[in-house]
Amino acid sequence: MSASYPPVGGRCQVLVAVGADQHPFHRLIGWLGQWYAEVAGEVELTVQHGYTPVVDLPDAVPFLGHAELQKAMDQADLVVCHGGPATILEARRHGHLPIVVPRDPAYGEHVDDHQQLFTRRLGAAGLISLCESRSELLAALAAGLADRGRFTVSRDVEAVDRQRAAARRVGLIVEELVATARRRHRPWWLPARARWPR
Repeated sequence: MSASYPPVGGRCQVLVAVGADQHPFHRLIGWLGQWYAEVAGEVELTVQHGYTPVVDLPDAVPFLGHAELQKAMDQADLVVCHGGPATILEARRHGHLPIVVPRDPAYGEHVDDHQQLFTRRLGAAGLISLCESRSELLAALAAGLADRGRFTVSRDVEAVDRQRAAARRVGLIVEELVATARRRHRPWWLPARARWPR
C-alpha cells in the first residue's frame, strides 16, 4: 500500500483528480457517482472536480493546492485521474499506478485528442491503468478495492525527474500545436490582430 497512514475506518482511500482544465468532465464524474452509490461503505473518497458540477459525491472540491494534492496522493490507496501528464507523473511519484480516464474532445472534454493519444502510449507501456469506458473504470476500481496493492509502483526519483522533463517537453509541444491550430483556423471575417480567448 502506498499510503502513509492507514485508511480511515479500514476503508479504501480513493483520490480522484480531473485537473484544472476549463472543460467539464461529466462522464468521469457521472461514472464515479454511480460507482460510489454502491460502495460508499467501503470507500473514503476525495474528488477534485475542477469545472465539473458535482452533486452526489462527498468531499468534492473544485481545486486542491499543490501541497494539498501531494498530501492527498500520499494518503491515497488508489488514484483516479484524467490524462494530464503532470497529474499522472505526480501519482507515479507517490507510488501509484494511476487509473486514468483520458478526456475525449468528442464530448467537449478537451480541445483535441492529445490525452487519448498520450495515455494509450502509457497504457501500452504498462505505466498506467487506462480506462476509456465506464466498464473498464468499474473493473479497475473493483480490482483496486479487492487488492489495494495492485495499483502501486516502486518510487524511482531519477525516473520521475526524467519523466517530468519529458512531460514538460510534451506540454510545450501540445501548447504550440494548439496555438498554431488556432491561428490557422481563424475565420475569414475575424481581423488578423484579433485573438482567440485563452
